[in-house]
Amino acid sequence: MRRSLELIVVLSAAVLGACADDEGGGEAAAGTGGGGAASASASGTGAGGAGTGGAGAGSPAHEGGGPAAGNPDGSCAVPAEAQAVDTSSPTTVIGDGTPESCTSAAVVDAVAGGGIITFDCGPDPITITLQETAKIFNDTGPEIVIDGGGLVTLSGGGERRILYMNTCDEAQVWTTPNCDNQDHPRLTIQNLTFIEGDSTGEDDEGGGAVFAQGGRLKVVNSRFFNNACDPTGPDVGGAGIRAFMQYDGLPLHVVNSTFGGAEGYGNACANGGGISSIGVSWTVINSLFSHNRAVGNGGNPAASGTPGGGSGGAIYNDGNTMTLTLCGTRIEQNEVNAHGSAIFFVSNDHSGNIVIDRSVITNNVGGSWYPTYPQISNHDDTPITVTDSTIE
Repeated sequence: MRRSLELIVVLSAAVLGACADDEGGGEAAAGTGGGGAASASASGTGAGGAGTGGAGAGSPAHEGGGPAAGNPDGSCAVPAEAQAVDTSSPTTVIGDGTPESCTSAAVVDAVAGGGIITFDCGPDPITITLQETAKIFNDTGPEIVIDGGGLVTLSGGGERRILYMNTCDEAQVWTTPNCDNQDHPRLTIQNLTFIEGDSTGEDDEGGGAVFAQGGRLKVVNSRFFNNACDPTGPDVGGAGIRAFMQYDGLPLHVVNSTFGGAEGYGNACANGGGISSIGVSWTVINSLFSHNRAVGNGGNPAASGTPGGGSGGAIYNDGNTMTLTLCGTRIEQNEVNAHGSAIFFVSNDHSGNIVIDRSVITNNVGGSWYPTYPQISNHDDTPITVTDSTIE
């Protein structure tokens, strides 16, 4: 379905308006301070390039190694809507039981086909290096699930984004006249590892591993290592995940997942070393963010003579009417050049709030503008509720 040019203009104006509002709201902050399954090394300009600590071909991440999914100390109950999806009756099974059958082309084709997708690549961990980005088609749901069974790693090879969903991308099929607020596709990523995704120079939007605009996204039992996006820019972000426009403002759930997790496995982008969004609410449960970096410089708006960015070592949230809820989550040893060594949260209309429960935020490095708690940058009127947690 094609949308009218008028709607395109309205949506573009909305996005530009959000960015302009952020520049106004953040100014005070800136002033304060198909190939087959294979292992492939990151390119010099991608996830393994200068400053990002990408995993090379010999990295344990290519053999299923690396930190486990989730915070081992997380004990928060997971609501039904945030739990893993039953994939016992898949629509598509990638592979015939052998590693050789699990190819880049098979992954790309399966994702394009939608439905419930699982893998049968043999009993051992496998890395599938994609030769092109796997893209969701919006008319193949409404429910789409990609389940790696805890054995599958998808790699961008340090050259490309791994997974893309965009309800307002005509090439991926428009399915409603309100692509900016529709309830589908509802995409669940579970039991998967994403490594060496890199969207640098691709579209200035971020999302080194995963880009999701519109519909709903849920991430369960998954790991994100050595992903990257543009290293500079005042608002680009999300080396692991970049999200926009979740249906009806409902939260994007991240459950029992790890972003970085140990030295040498961290993700890096201008902002939001782990996750980043504009106008999206997040509920993050029993997850771990560590050794991620916001490598930009100059904040948002960019200080004079700088390219901008450098905020949100683990999490970068911007926009209006949004919430951030952390439960059972650990954020440590992330790093920034500008603001929010752990979390950057700017609600342009001052309507948002942060809830932190049974979580630990500690030893994150760098930045300034911490009006309420260390390592968290926010407007001083942003409500922050903290229970049974450590922030130090």
